[in-house]
Amino acid sequence: MSRENQFDLVIIGTGAGGGTLAYHLAPSGKRILILERGGYVPREKDNWNPKAVNVDAKYNTKELWRDVDGKELHPHTNYYVGGNTKFYGAALFRLRQKDFGEIRHHGGISPAWPISYDELEPYYTQAENLYQVHGNRGEDPTEPPAGKAYPWQAVSHEARIQHLADDFRAAGLNPFHTPLGVMLDEKNPRLSPCIRCNTCDGFPCLVHAKSDAQVLCVDPALQYPNVTLLTNALVKRLETDRSGHQVREVIVERNGVLETYSGSIVVVSCGAINSAALLLRSANDRHPNGLANSSDVVGRHYMGHTNSVLMAISKCPNPTIFQKTLSVNDFYFGSKDFEYPMGHISFVGKLDAITLRAGAPAIAPGFTLELMAKHSLDFWLTSEDLPDPNNRVTINRDGEIVLTYTPNNLKAHDQLKAHLQSVMKQNTCSIHGHECHKGLFARSLYVGQRIPLAGVAHQNGTIRFGLDSKTSALDVNCKAHDLDNLYVVDGSFFPSSAAVNPALTIVANALRVGDHLLRRLRVPIVEYAANGSKSTVATGSWIREDAESSPISHAEATGDQILASC
Repeated sequence: MSRENQFDLVIIGTGAGGGTLAYHLAPSGKRILILERGGYVPREKDNWNPKAVNVDAKYNTKELWRDVDGKELHPHTNYYVGGNTKFYGAALFRLRQKDFGEIRHHGGISPAWPISYDELEPYYTQAENLYQVHGNRGEDPTEPPAGKAYPWQAVSHEARIQHLADDFRAAGLNPFHTPLGVMLDEKNPRLSPCIRCNTCDGFPCLVHAKSDAQVLCVDPALQYPNVTLLTNALVKRLETDRSGHQVREVIVERNGVLETYSGSIVVVSCGAINSAALLLRSANDRHPNGLANSSDVVGRHYMGHTNSVLMAISKCPNPTIFQKTLSVNDFYFGSKDFEYPMGHISFVGKLDAITLRAGAPAIAPGFTLELMAKHSLDFWLTSEDLPDPNNRVTINRDGEIVLTYTPNNLKAHDQLKAHLQSVMKQNTCSIHGHECHKGLFARSLYVGQRIPLAGVAHQNGTIRFGLDSKTSALDVNCKAHDLDNLYVVDGSFFPSSAAVNPALTIVANALRVGDHLLRRLRVPIVEYAANGSKSTVATGSWIREDAESSPISHAEATGDQILASC
């Protein structure tokens, strides 16, 4: 193998895990290769076109998976630089402190993590600074302890959402501002990168003002001469040395040709489903069940949350443009009449008639789809699903991904819906009284697809970390128990799913693992700090992000150097 194809680190994937890790390690001076199976999202008007994005699924992969019966699955996932953060809603929550311990649910037990919240807390703070999270401490009754305030003030509510927040508060709830990763400067809107549009949640940002891994991590990392990105580079398998203790080669298909690369350290971050599939496809004589799989847990314990989109139709219109600013966690750990955890309530981006036609909801009496879109409050409900070894990712004889999943802990989600329904009925409109609320209508998240959107968007748990190599694939540093140089930094490592978006935890963990790798690679703190940007300063433990800054523009975040495409 030529010297050009040998690296200190190979990172497979550019999303919340891989992209963040690349950014964190870029100032190390080590030769880093980033491999991304897709390209950059093309900047075009269709980025903000609901028909192109939600109906035509223009940016979705055309890859087919299978269910346990062999039927086709059309995954709602995207293969681009930045991973699924290009299309996520940018709600960036910390897991609750209790989520790191064992929790009893109606449907069973959510297991404890091998690390504590306190161990991850400093990295949550770094993650919130890096991804420019806007929020207010002290509003959420389930909020975990935080060493610092959010780096930027919460995104304000528009009038209809503020009215709802007031109604919730009058009903005894504690509504709070959703922590959001957007580059919005409400005090200086003329210069704000974010324009507070209605095409954020589920859309790529045409003006690069959403805090995604491409804009904030991958592109800045490419400013360093030691970092190389190959796009359209599909990793087919990982080959080990004869002992089976180290990954020796990374086999890549690029432009129809197989290429081979090597790294002293190899980091897999393809998303929980594809990362598990890659390890399973890489089986060999030393690892007959797949890499890192002596425990037989790789691909198992797949989780993706139980999610619903519910439309609350009111006689009063909802002219809100940027709707995703309000959340409720009063039922997260239960209530007086249901002692088990239920989950999280927030909002999706404002639904329009085009998107509703794709989802085909039941039509409220006296309403058309257009009227429903104008009068709807569009809730997003998340409940925790529990790790089940039979919910799993496997590979069939044709090399296709097979996803087997049976929902569980559904009573909790039904209770969450019922509690939201009850609260909505208590709302009193100054014009229509209690008759303003017409009811809750479920919107199908998928058309022509057999798995729910949440089955991919919040995927986690397939390569869990733990202290016992017999029951986990990774150690507490997310290194494979079975191999000396293989790490995983996407949502695969989760032993439980909690009930909030996993993105910020993936980012925080990537920063934590990054510090471990900097120590393993013996990178001097002084050298790292000298190479790093002005926003990173050395500390005794390793580095921290300096929060004394304002939202950055795409021009400030992006370097001109984009190295070869794979």
